[in-house]
Amino acid sequence: MTQTPQLTGRPVISSTGLFTPAQSISNEELVASFNEYVRRHNEANADAIAAGEVEPLTESSVEFIEKASGIKARHVMSKESLLDPDIMEPRWPQRSNDEISILAEIGVIAAREALERAGRNPEDVDAVLCAASNMERPYPAMAIEIQQALGIEGFGFDMNVACSSATFGIQTAADYIRAGNAKSVLVVSPEITSGHLNWRDRDSHFIFGDVATAVLVEDAAIAPEAHWDILGTKLKTVFSNNIRNNFGFLNRAYPENAGGPDKLFVQEGRKVFKEVVPMVAKMITDEAERLDLDPASLRRMWLHQANTGMNRLIAHKVLGHEANEDESPTVLDTYGNTSSAGSIIAFHLHNQDLEKGDTGLICSFGAGYSAGTVFVRKAG
Repeated sequence: MTQTPQLTGRPVISSTGLFTPAQSISNEELVASFNEYVRRHNEANADAIAAGEVEPLTESSVEFIEKASGIKARHVMSKESLLDPDIMEPRWPQRSNDEISILAEIGVIAAREALERAGRNPEDVDAVLCAASNMERPYPAMAIEIQQALGIEGFGFDMNVACSSATFGIQTAADYIRAGNAKSVLVVSPEITSGHLNWRDRDSHFIFGDVATAVLVEDAAIAPEAHWDILGTKLKTVFSNNIRNNFGFLNRAYPENAGGPDKLFVQEGRKVFKEVVPMVAKMITDEAERLDLDPASLRRMWLHQANTGMNRLIAHKVLGHEANEDESPTVLDTYGNTSSAGSIIAFHLHNQDLEKGDTGLICSFGAGYSAGTVFVRKAG
């Protein structure tokens, strides 16, 4: 762009980008690895188990995983080490401070695709928000590193609202547009969730996958012809311990438990399901009413990809009927839960067939509890 038109203060989504790791783990591969770990553990502790001093571990199964979550596979950055029963953690060479961080690297790939799809140059962008659930470090901010790698002037900062980070980032970016403080903002969500998952925990070892997404939020005056008008955004948080990760720098204060299981992802799944579904459904319908929209008329819902059962119930409460794959597409089966990136992946992969004037909803929900809605309408 050589000259900026008169800005409108009206935010739109100009484009999105996606980075998908080349490696994928099927449920069959995951179960074989986990069950070998269980076999070794039970064999090594056979006497203590027989004496009632140690609880035996229970094997996992493909049927259990798919019934509990709907997940069939997940992309990861480090497949071999995750499937090694002696490791079951991601592994790659540590990078020096002079090399780009791995989280920034995948975020840059997704961001470049978003810029290319919008026909936008880095110098046209005013800000970068890195909105993700697991940052590689506290500082310097990942957003600033991504900003530097892309060659963007302006500013950047990190924000973490767990699985709702991307939608919270979109509203933050939209508010910058509305206030006239920016004309173009990148919301980047690099999620290497394999790093915070306890791969030795039967109840959660199958949940997460790795990915990166990017959303370009801009003033309508400079947006490409094919864009999505942001009709309204709404955020909500309610404190809950039912999804938690206690990892942090203050763990040094109590070194005796610095490597405890609570320093990884833990959740009370049934409680989350029972409490989050009605909260999110009501939030969606209330916001639709505020925007003078009929929830049942939503052409498509791009929901957070955490659990097929949760999505099915939320969509049913909003639409008034059982949603089909066209109304509420799923990427959970092949990507797994990718935290804040899930609803953005669904939107990125499943919006091209909608027509001008079609209205949809991007929605995320997760730890906090946190939830975010972004109502959009296709323009062009």
